Amino acid sequence: VQLVESGGGLVQAGGSLKLSCAASGIIFRINAMGWYRQASGKQRELVAGIPSGGSTNYADSVKGRFTISRDNAKNTVYLQMNSLKPEDTAVYYCNVKTGAYDYWGQGTQVTVSS
Repeated sequence: VQLVESGGGLVQAGGSLKLSCAASGIIFRINAMGWYRQASGKQRELVAGIPSGGSTNYADSVKGRFTISRDNAKNTVYLQMNSLKPEDTAVYYCNVKTGAYDYWGQGTQVTVSS
């Protein structure tokens, strides 16, 4: 199983980034996909989730700025991040949930400068 993330980087406050995560090798049905983040010295937190056939959910801190979407044919999940703030700086992790397992990407660094 591989979750390959891309799209992180350095951006100025107010800028945008789009993260992508492509999953391969998963033989079980994917129930939900999502993005988590972990800032230095803090716990990992849910940023956004998108279940199969359900409504999306977002952390309060990113509502109205971030948009999660998925392409089921490609087993890929995206996170469009707009109006980025320095407090969005973190390592962002892709997460894929099946009925049996949770899979994680390797993480991609997002740094927002003020």
